Amino acid sequence: MSWDLRFSEPIALANGQQLCTLRDAGTYITSLSPADHEAREWQTAMHVLIEAADHAGPVSFARLGVAQALHRHEEKVFDPSRKQPRWRKAASR
Repeated sequence: MSWDLRFSEPIALANGQQLCTLRDAGTYITSLSPADHEAREWQTAMHVLIEAADHAGPVSFARLGVAQALHRHEEKVFDPSRKQPRWRKAASR
């Protein structure tokens, strides 16, 4: 495999840059401060990046790992407006 594999969708960073390949994501992670780099989420992200690049692991998992690490401090809030109701009609007898 290769570190030049592309994500299905680029990962947008807060500074306007984008991570498009496994190499971009790996370079970004290694440029983090030691405190951030050692965070559990970033360690997991690097693990799945290495799996994708060196051991034919899924690139989608690598993208997900990086995205989750980037947004680890954001509060997860349920948005009911995005949920479609699943109303069932009562069976008529």
